[in-house]
Amino acid sequence: MTAYVVAVLRPTQPVHPDVLEYIERVQGTFEPFGGRFLSHGKPGEWVEGERLGDLVIVEFPDLDRAHEWYASDAYREILPLRTDHIPGELVLLDGVPKGYDAADTAAKMRDAGSA
Repeated sequence: MTAYVVAVLRPTQPVHPDVLEYIERVQGTFEPFGGRFLSHGKPGEWVEGERLGDLVIVEFPDLDRAHEWYASDAYREILPLRTDHIPGELVLLDGVPKGYDAADTAAKMRDAGSA
């Protein structure tokens, strides 16, 4: 099942040279694990709540591959280039299976609540 890495980042100005190096190198770290950018550093259109930061979304074939990427030597080597200069959050997120129906989830939640 497809998985995602979602980061909300709050970059500061001016951009630190380490951040530029991170950006230059990061894509090469996830490509061996089947990862690809879906969104990279976009502010988004926040239609509910307040803007939290810029969004980065990377898609992986599955959660195991996302974990392997995050733990990889190549990514660990460059990670401080970003984290030392840009505050933010990053989550590894499992997608939903094909045919997923939110109404089924609601029904299961109702059943669990009435038991």
